[in-house]
Amino acid sequence: MNQRKAYEMSNKTIENKRVWGIHTLDDSLFLKKNIVAIGWQDMGDLSKIPANREAFKDSYAKVYSDAKKASIATGAGMLYRFCHEVQIGDYIVFPSKINREINIGIIEGDYEYDPSQVEYQQIRKVKWVKNFPRTRFSQGALYEVGSALTFFSVKNYKDEFLNALSGKSNRLPIGPIDPTIKVTADEILENTKDFILKELSRQLKGYDLENFVADLFRVMGYRTIVSPQGGDSGIDITAYKDELPPRILVQVKSQDSDIKEATIQSLKGAMREGDYGVFVTLSNYTKNAQKYLDNTPIIRGINGIELVDLILKYYADLSPKYKKIIPLKMVYIPIPSEE
Repeated sequence: MNQRKAYEMSNKTIENKRVWGIHTLDDSLFLKKNIVAIGWQDMGDLSKIPANREAFKDSYAKVYSDAKKASIATGAGMLYRFCHEVQIGDYIVFPSKINREINIGIIEGDYEYDPSQVEYQQIRKVKWVKNFPRTRFSQGALYEVGSALTFFSVKNYKDEFLNALSGKSNRLPIGPIDPTIKVTADEILENTKDFILKELSRQLKGYDLENFVADLFRVMGYRTIVSPQGGDSGIDITAYKDELPPRILVQVKSQDSDIKEATIQSLKGAMREGDYGVFVTLSNYTKNAQKYLDNTPIIRGINGIELVDLILKYYADLSPKYKKIIPLKMVYIPIPSEE
């Protein structure tokens, strides 16, 4: 067989392989020990779980009993893929945060469980083949391997990474920014919003959430007074734009279920002539409750999504204790220019 045919067969073999992506907080573990690994040490030996997704979901739900349905599906899915779907010979892309390079390797071993490891006990052996500067790849490819997931399948930009291994050049687009960037940027924003809402729901209940909303109103320019804990006046916060009326009476609910019309009417009943009302919930409003709000202009309803939007707008000025509960970092994301 001549060299050209051998090269063509090698490239064809590469193109038929699956490509996976992975993240870690311990770059040196991967690169020095020639492995890839994921955590979830509480799950124990994954090979002991029946080899189907439903069994993995059931086991995950038992171990992480506080996890929500979507988190169970995502977490169990990653574990199932790592244990059963990954095959020897598949390719793995690992973006290192230490040297800012893209490392590409080949899976060389079946799933292993190593309970002696402190954190990363689910392991597969890897042969690292090449590493590339991030500038070698398009922005879309970098965003795909920058997934918020720990372990994931690389599909949209798979060819870019395989071309890099086979020596083919990736012709990066010149001119308009890759349109997929906007999609990725939108996904990042949505993931951030989901994170904020989840942390609010998990860490701030009842009186704690009332104090948080009062702090948010403060950075929005209002003077606030939080009602004593355990009070039954129907008013959680009284806010003023300045020393003069009108008063703004605020009721805050941390419940997961949608707010009913009768609950909003209780706020209306506590208001005096000239007052305005604001109802804040982490969830949403029933159809009748929303209709009531639409027909009552002196009361504004803020649902979970709108609350998160306000948090993002005024995040920089929130009290430090709330920034610890919702830790966010300002980043700049390229977006396609408006036509």
